[in-house]
Amino acid sequence: MKVSLQPSLNDANLDANQLNSQRQLSMAISAVAETLDRQVPLNLCLILDHSGSMNGRPLETVKEAATRLVDRLNPGDRLSVVVFDHRAKVLVPNQVIEDPEHIKKQINRLSADGGTAIDEGLRLGIEELAKGKKETVSQAFLLTDGENEHGNNDRCLKFAQLAAGYNLTLNTLGFGDNWNQDVLEKIADAAAGTLSYIQRPDQAVNEFGRLFTRVQTVGLTNAYLLFSLQPQVRLAELKPVAQVAPDTIELPVQQEADGRFAVRLGDLMKDAERVILANIYLGQFQEGRQAIANVQIRYDDPAANQTGLLSTNQPVYVNVTQAYQPATNLQVQQSILALAKYRQTQLAEAKLQQGDRAGAATMLQTAAKTALQMGDAGAATVLQTSATRLQAGEELSESDRKKTRIVSKTVLQDTPRQ
Repeated sequence: MKVSLQPSLNDANLDANQLNSQRQLSMAISAVAETLDRQVPLNLCLILDHSGSMNGRPLETVKEAATRLVDRLNPGDRLSVVVFDHRAKVLVPNQVIEDPEHIKKQINRLSADGGTAIDEGLRLGIEELAKGKKETVSQAFLLTDGENEHGNNDRCLKFAQLAAGYNLTLNTLGFGDNWNQDVLEKIADAAAGTLSYIQRPDQAVNEFGRLFTRVQTVGLTNAYLLFSLQPQVRLAELKPVAQVAPDTIELPVQQEADGRFAVRLGDLMKDAERVILANIYLGQFQEGRQAIANVQIRYDDPAANQTGLLSTNQPVYVNVTQAYQPATNLQVQQSILALAKYRQTQLAEAKLQQGDRAGAATMLQTAAKTALQMGDAGAATVLQTSATRLQAGEELSESDRKKTRIVSKTVLQDTPRQ
């Protein structure tokens, strides 16, 4: 398994007469399968809410979705199942799949009762996942339909950061309309996972299946983007680096001992790009082809039981000219729009929390226009609908708010009613 790393600037030309310029550096990163690569075993943990509010069809569909995943696991894959209401317990300890029917029976015995303690479920889920992490792709699916009323949200975030430190990925699934989108997004973002919204019970099987397919394409783990900048180049001070595909996430930047910047990426999927966007400022350069940065990926290859591998160190160049003409990269422009859509929606949410409904509506309209520029008609419809409701003096429903958040980050996974 190898790494593909493709750096691109939104404009690779630079004006030799300009004292200061701004550029967006896009880096498309993926794992590339080779002919003799063996399949990396999965180490999957399902962390499932079975509180009283899940009673009836919601819990039944979640059990169906979970048992279908058991059927899709291969020999050598590992599974654990943790369930929680206002307490948490290990339903299926971490184990290699040998008796799937017994595991499915355990899942199908679940009944709904009690309150919700997400942090306790997370704690046990991380403990179980850690038991099987050697030479595997380790990911958890955390599903809940409620607020963390019996738990502590700060503790949830600390557990997510702990999971990231152990090279474990946490994906969160909000079921229905009463879960806390801020908490589930922070958990997923901190542990390099994805946030999903299951609006109706009939979407549970499809959403679990979609996430599982994505996990199956992971080839490399514990990936970090490493980059250094020339003395005349600096990172933007505020929110300098973000992921824009497959989901939009603001990424923290840390500095390595050698002075390079490091950004944790987590797992890399095969032939499915993770796109990172860095906002940089450039000083004046002499005419000609000039290097402005070097980029590299550090990663683990679980199939080969190798850690701390490094991809080829790639320089990034600009063409400095006296007769400047922009060389716009349309693909990078799309990434810039994706990040703008996310940030505009965040501003709208902040204004709404402050009671500025008119300001929120204006920002949502701006985000809708940005989505249309990207060709994301689905997001544009959701964002404009929310803007129109605010302008009409209506309140946004919990469903409206959650759809707005999801379409700002990624493509809304919606299925027609059956």
